[in-house]
Amino acid sequence: MGDDFALPTRRDALIRGGGGFGSVVLSYLLGRDARAADPAPGKAPHHKPRAKSVIFLFMEGGPSHIDLFDPKPELTKLHGQKLPASFKPVILSMGENDAPLMASKRTFKQHGKGGLWISDWLPHTAGCADDLAVIRSCWADGINHSGGVCQMNTGSTLAGRPSLGSWVTYGLGTENKNLPAFVVMQDTPTQVVNGPRNWGAGFMPAVHQGTRLEAGPEPIPNLNPPAVVGADRQKAKLDYLAALNKRHAETRLDQTELDARIKSYELAFRMQAEAPDVVDLAKETAETKALYGADEKETETFGRQCLLARRLVERGVRFVQLYHGCGSKWDSHSNLEKNHTALCKAQDKPVAGLLRDLKRRGLLDDTLVIWGGEFGRTPHSEQGNGRDHNPYGFTMWMAGAGIRGGRTIGSTDAVGLHAVEDRLHVHDLHATILHLLGVDHMKLVYTHKGRPERPTLNEGEPAEKVLRG
Repeated sequence: MGDDFALPTRRDALIRGGGGFGSVVLSYLLGRDARAADPAPGKAPHHKPRAKSVIFLFMEGGPSHIDLFDPKPELTKLHGQKLPASFKPVILSMGENDAPLMASKRTFKQHGKGGLWISDWLPHTAGCADDLAVIRSCWADGINHSGGVCQMNTGSTLAGRPSLGSWVTYGLGTENKNLPAFVVMQDTPTQVVNGPRNWGAGFMPAVHQGTRLEAGPEPIPNLNPPAVVGADRQKAKLDYLAALNKRHAETRLDQTELDARIKSYELAFRMQAEAPDVVDLAKETAETKALYGADEKETETFGRQCLLARRLVERGVRFVQLYHGCGSKWDSHSNLEKNHTALCKAQDKPVAGLLRDLKRRGLLDDTLVIWGGEFGRTPHSEQGNGRDHNPYGFTMWMAGAGIRGGRTIGSTDAVGLHAVEDRLHVHDLHATILHLLGVDHMKLVYTHKGRPERPTLNEGEPAEKVLRG
C-alpha cells in the first residue's frame, strides 16, 4: 500500500510522544494565532543602518493629539462654536459633523531644552522631551479602527498584506536564531482589532509573521518540558516529527504554513535554552523595575512588557510591537477625560522608563522607538465630552536611532483637524522606519503572483526632517 501507509500521522506522533510532549513551548506557539518565526540569518541592508531594532508602542483606539502633544489656543477661543467655514470639512466616523468644537481641558507646558509642548497627562514622558521627535503632521486613510489599525501595520486599509514587522524580518532576517525575530505583546486579554492579521505575513511565507507573547508574569506558558523528559529525548522526538512534517510538506509546496510549522518546532526547542532567561524579570534590580512602574498596580502590566521589550532587543530581536489599550480602549467618543486619564497613567511611566533604560545602557543609539495610534481625535465634541476619530491629522513620536530629539516636525491647522505642514502619510512613516533600519522601501521586493510587491505599495518617501540629525 506504499510507504505512507506505514507512517503514523503527525497527530499520532504528538499523542504517542507522551512524557508531557504537548506541554512544551511549541504546543503554546502552534496553538496560538501566530506561529514562531524562524527567518533567515541576518541579511545585508541596502545602506548603513542607524537602527538595529524597532520597538513600536501602539496606542490602540486613537489617542487625542490635541490633548497630549498639539496644543491649540485657537480651539480654546472657538470652544462651543461650529467649525468655521474657512476650515476644510471632514467626514466623521460617527456622523456628528455639526457638533460644536471642544477645547482641551489639559494644561500644557514646555519641556526640555527644545521646549516641547506636552500636556500634564504625560509627566514622565515630558521628562524625556529632549529625546523625542514629535511628528504633528501624520495622516492616514482609515476612518474606522479596522482600516486604521490595518493601514498603520500593513500600509493598506484592506486585509491581506504583510505587516511592517514581517517586511523587516523578510528584508533583514534575525540576529538571534534562538528567539523570534518579530514579537508582539498585548496589554490585556482583549484582542486588538483585526487580531493576528496585524502581525501576519500576508502573501509572504508564514515564517515571517510575528510571535505573540502573553501579558502578565508568564509571557510563554509551559516553556519547559517535564523534568522526566531529558534534552536528548526531547530532541529525538522533534527530529522524528520534523521528518514527518518535511515529508508531508514536500507535496504541498504552496502551503507555507507547513514550513512555518516545521521551523516552529525547531525554534521552540532552541527557545527552551534562551527564552527562560529573557522572560525572567526576577534578574532585574528593584530600581529598574521601579523605573518602569513594574512594581505599581496601575503600571505593572505595561511596565513589565516595556521591560521585556528592552530585554528582547538587547538580545537581537529585530521588531517588538507592544499594544496598549487593546480592544480600542483609547477610543473616546465620550468621557474623554476619564478615558485618557487612566490610559495615560498606565503607560506614561513605563514608556519613559523604557526610554531612560535604553539610553543609560547605550541601546537607544541603535534602537528606534515609535509611539502612536492608528489616528488621533477631532477638535469637535462628541456626545458632549468626547472626540471622534481623526485620520486627517494626528501626532506620533520617534526616539533613538540617532534621531535628534527635543523638536516638533510638521503641524496641523489651528484647531488640530488637518495636517498642513510637512504632511507625513503612513507610507512615508513606514519608509522612514525602514530607512533607519538600512532598508530602501523601493528596493525591498517580494514577488507575488508575478508582481513585484513593496512594503509601501510603491508610495511614500523617508521623511528628511525626521532623519536629519
